[in-house]
Amino acid sequence: MYNKNIKLVIAAIVIGVAIWQIVEGYVGNGIMLILLAAIFVFLYFKNELILLAFLRLRKQDFDGARKWLDKIKKPESALTTKQQGYYNYLLGIMLSQTNITQAEKHLKKAIKLGLSMNQDLAVAKLNLAGIAMTKRRKREAQMLLTEAKKLDKHNMLKDQITMMKQQMKKI
Repeated sequence: MYNKNIKLVIAAIVIGVAIWQIVEGYVGNGIMLILLAAIFVFLYFKNELILLAFLRLRKQDFDGARKWLDKIKKPESALTTKQQGYYNYLLGIMLSQTNITQAEKHLKKAIKLGLSMNQDLAVAKLNLAGIAMTKRRKREAQMLLTEAKKLDKHNMLKDQITMMKQQMKKI
């Protein structure tokens, strides 16, 4: 909603007011303002619109998630690099249902920008492998599947990976 730098400026101003309140003897107000500033710092690192889109995506509400992502007008200026990666990751997952060419573009950009969790990176590579398989690029699909298998430490994607390998044998 707010630009990433505005969030830090607001946090700094709130911390300044909190220090002033503590010095004046209003310790409770100061502590509450410090907690308020912590929320702005948290939202600097975790964008609120991306968090809301993730919540919609968990409920399989692709239209609702898309509405939240569409509220981000300029991702390059409004988001940090990792947040841009997750923005493209979410767009890629949603577009994989309808437009695989656009989905491939967004997922590759998400991998390039970086995702913080290995599980998310594994899901992105698994989706890219599926796209490569539908476009008859078997070698690229095999490479992406092995990378996804290495990244899947907790074997959460084991069934999907084995199913994709079986489908790849048919090609």
